[in-house]
Amino acid sequence: MTAVKKVAIAGSGVAALATAIQLAKAGVEVDVFEAKPEPSTLGSGISLQGNALRVFDTLGAWEDIRAAGYPFEGLNLRAPGPGAPIVAELPDVKTGGPDYPAAMGMPRPELARILLEHAAAAGANIRFGAKVTWLVQGDDHVEVFVNEQSAGVYDLLVGADGLNSTVRDIIGIDVKPQPTGMGIWRSFVSRPTEVVRSELYYGGPVYIAGYTPTGENSMYAFLVEKAEDRFGTPDDVATQIMLDESRAYEGPWNSIRSDLEGGAHANYTWFTSHIVPAPWNRDRVVVIGDAAHSCPPTIAQGAAQALEDALVLTELLVDRGELDQDLWDAFHARRLPRATRIVEASVQLGQWQLDGVRDADVAGLMFGVAHQMSEPA
Repeated sequence: MTAVKKVAIAGSGVAALATAIQLAKAGVEVDVFEAKPEPSTLGSGISLQGNALRVFDTLGAWEDIRAAGYPFEGLNLRAPGPGAPIVAELPDVKTGGPDYPAAMGMPRPELARILLEHAAAAGANIRFGAKVTWLVQGDDHVEVFVNEQSAGVYDLLVGADGLNSTVRDIIGIDVKPQPTGMGIWRSFVSRPTEVVRSELYYGGPVYIAGYTPTGENSMYAFLVEKAEDRFGTPDDVATQIMLDESRAYEGPWNSIRSDLEGGAHANYTWFTSHIVPAPWNRDRVVVIGDAAHSCPPTIAQGAAQALEDALVLTELLVDRGELDQDLWDAFHARRLPRATRIVEASVQLGQWQLDGVRDADVAGLMFGVAHQMSEPA
């Protein structure tokens, strides 16, 4: 017997769809409501650490995801300037355990497509153009309103609707993502054959220049700079900015510049961070994933933490017979310290760069966090 029989989920990101898959597989009636009119076909790439891959296996989606992505081991550090020599080849901690690659890159739209297919195959009902706009809670239920109309009564509403979560606002949680002081340019480009793992360049005109392979013929490239008001920049100007800021970096960046000159799109966002203190739930409504916590991608754990939220929540909902305070206490005990650790470490790595700290123990922090993440959530 499960703690819930009918669940509504707001959002269609990794946390939402992982939750939908696991609950539907357990026989729970699941309705997924996504405000966007259709699945996104846009986006660059995403870096996935081993603990994310372990969750995909639990979902039953790992084989499809592995086939659509680019698994790799290790991290290269290159120097800016002529030739972009490799100055260090660092091993990765296999946070998913020995059965999975240390890391993987893949196109974001492919990840979304695969998870949507698995959620639908498991029996989840997925509606696009359906925005959760209000809710009314009773003693043993929550009525969910979608596009201003009642969509029905549920045992639980899961708010997995992203950084700017509507569900978070409705239930009165006023913690919101805050800028960290850094901005990032991203572009989806072709993969030179020499790029077989993530590579980072420290120094030069930006804080970090790097790229991650996402497939046999693709990768995403990025430049991390001090945050500026670049939103709304015309496409041609955005591309030119990324071109100009990348000129200090050679090696594979020569190929990246060729793609940018050929029309590859440059996208700009700010790094943000937040962590909702316990509790993440208000009675029969709970926020998870980016709605509950966000961090800069300096450790590449954002998706992994969202997936772990979903896995822990669904495990408790399926294994227990009642949605009570003991369940919520167990959920928060397993998720809040771990997510907080990731947010704080990710922000710290960026802050060291903003402050110009030259003797910071970056490797020690990263490897320490990775060892912690190697223990299942």
